[in-house]
Amino acid sequence: MGSVVEEPVREGLRGRPLGLTVVTHDEGPVDGPHDVLASPGGRWSSEVFDVPLGDDRHVVYAPLRRAAFVTTTAGRDALARLDDAAAPVDPDLLAFLRSMGLVDGGPEAPPDDLLTGPTVPTAVTLFLTTACNLRCDYCYASAGDTVQEWMPWPVARQAVDTVVDNAVATGADRVALALHGGGEPTLNWEVLTAAVERLRDRATAAGLAATVTLATNGVLPPARADWLAAHVDSASISCDGLPEVQDAHRPRVGGAGSSAPLMRTLERFDAAGFRYNLRVTVTRDQIPRLADSVEFLATRFRPRRIQVEPAYRLGRWADATSAETTEFVDAYRTAQLRADDAGVGLFYSAARLGLVSHHFCGVTRDTFAVTPGGAISGCYEVFSDASPQADGFVYGRSDPDGDGYLVDTTRRDSLRAHATGHHDFCSGCFAKWSCAGDCLHKARSEHPGQSFRGSQRCHITRALTADQLVRAIGEAGGLRWYAGPDGTDPTEETS
Repeated sequence: MGSVVEEPVREGLRGRPLGLTVVTHDEGPVDGPHDVLASPGGRWSSEVFDVPLGDDRHVVYAPLRRAAFVTTTAGRDALARLDDAAAPVDPDLLAFLRSMGLVDGGPEAPPDDLLTGPTVPTAVTLFLTTACNLRCDYCYASAGDTVQEWMPWPVARQAVDTVVDNAVATGADRVALALHGGGEPTLNWEVLTAAVERLRDRATAAGLAATVTLATNGVLPPARADWLAAHVDSASISCDGLPEVQDAHRPRVGGAGSSAPLMRTLERFDAAGFRYNLRVTVTRDQIPRLADSVEFLATRFRPRRIQVEPAYRLGRWADATSAETTEFVDAYRTAQLRADDAGVGLFYSAARLGLVSHHFCGVTRDTFAVTPGGAISGCYEVFSDASPQADGFVYGRSDPDGDGYLVDTTRRDSLRAHATGHHDFCSGCFAKWSCAGDCLHKARSEHPGQSFRGSQRCHITRALTADQLVRAIGEAGGLRWYAGPDGTDPTEETS
């Protein structure tokens, strides 16, 4: 077995994946990556992928078994010959593979999370306004450059009542409200507070648990920050790190910096014990400062986690130089080590090792996000009837003759059909079940009117998922990572 299973990997993240294929879409291949080492059949009972790390090392990875180990190129080649009747097979190797279900393990079970049937939401997102008190230069929504839209109270009330009524009718035990928008939702303050109070009042009367979350830029009057800390369960706060970075890319209306009021809000949230994540957007010019920005946020404040994403080339940033580069990956790796040292989790949205799903986000599972005009959007980046891709993501609207909603089932079902199991482009990629196709809105923005081809983010997702594999193997002792199909290692002894 020693010729196949590599010496234990104990460096975790510091074992840098160097040999991954970079899938490009403007000049290179358009049919997706091809990482498949073996498919179910013969001795194999799993779909197994080869993830090259460089330096004669490969991760052998079976995502549906949640299993991986490191081998050499010679070991990889030996595994590829496993079904060759003329090739000798090491019994210890077979026992090792069998212990993870990779051979003789019975059929694999893909995720059973595809949606069918009617849309009966018990969670709602309110796009409260397209107005904003900042003028971020990379804003995907071009907030401040478009006609302002404000959600009136009757639209918000109908949406809140709908999810509570659905929960009661279906026997659900909880409801959820998310406050979002193509602008800063807290600017529509009266509707925001009324929606929160109505959800909680109606949920309490119906015996339901209620969760309220918020996406915000954090530039708030102190009294509003205090109210949110007392009435909202958690928030995602956009914050780009070092004050000079924040001020350069996220100025207030009129051009003044936004770092001082934002940091005042974070300090108040920390003092109140409020739960929040930070969301860092990285432009090309700020990639060299990413690690310092993450370290600043992780050591100065108390976020649960920090999300890092390259700036999207949409809205005001449509013509900017891309940050979706190998330099971003390298900077993220350094930032990961800084976050580890500070004890704060760092994440990138499409690298989610251990998750097995058809769904990257709610687009394929009937997100019930209501625009200011009462339309239903399946995508957080389509926040208005006037959004550029509204025709592809708006799948219903308030019934003008009743108190419910009219659902365009054809459009809704077309969104459901973008679950990752339906994407030929993703079929040969080792990250397909954890990435789940990444952001459909971005893929359509890059390739309008074309079949699904992923996006320029694919190479970032693959590199960072490979990092997570190496890290998981190292943290599991260096020989293998095995969480098992249900997320637990059935070979571990229990006491």
